[in-house]
Amino acid sequence: MSKALRPFQQHRPRLGDRVMVDASSVVIGDVTLADDVSIWPLVVIRGDVNKVEIGKRSNIQDGSVLHVTHRSASQPEGYALLIGEDVTVGHKAMLHGCRIGDRVLVGMGSIVLDGAIVEDDVMIGAGSLIPPGKRLASGYLYMGSPAKQVRALTEAEIAGLLYSSNNYVKWKEAYLAQESQTQP
Repeated sequence: MSKALRPFQQHRPRLGDRVMVDASSVVIGDVTLADDVSIWPLVVIRGDVNKVEIGKRSNIQDGSVLHVTHRSASQPEGYALLIGEDVTVGHKAMLHGCRIGDRVLVGMGSIVLDGAIVEDDVMIGAGSLIPPGKRLASGYLYMGSPAKQVRALTEAEIAGLLYSSNNYVKWKEAYLAQESQTQP
């Protein structure tokens, strides 16, 4: 296991096929990365006190922090971090114990807190704050601190959600190919 992938107690990160984890990132404990996930430089994913699952073709961009909430008397299940498929998490985002649906864009510098649920096909504007327990309905752009529903997404924007995740899969493949050519 590389230095980027670290066990915690009995849990080890599990990786699907064609996953890229940058060497400067840290993935700890009960973390599952599905096929074609990319973890870019300086990302921290800590599945130490609950689980983190990231779906196929999702990308977590530079400097993002992903964590969970432990189980307790007041919250028996705690809050795992569950991220769907084809999700783009922008630079320096913070996701904590929340649920992100499929085909979501989390804008740069956004914060999504415990128990928040982001449905499928949502865009979160850069620098937005999603408070604990808030639900973001499918098909809308949300912005602000705290985030508010701004408007419905256009068909082009919804198509752009897949375009973004597909681009990151291509870039990840280029990085993996280069890495395999430079290793002895």
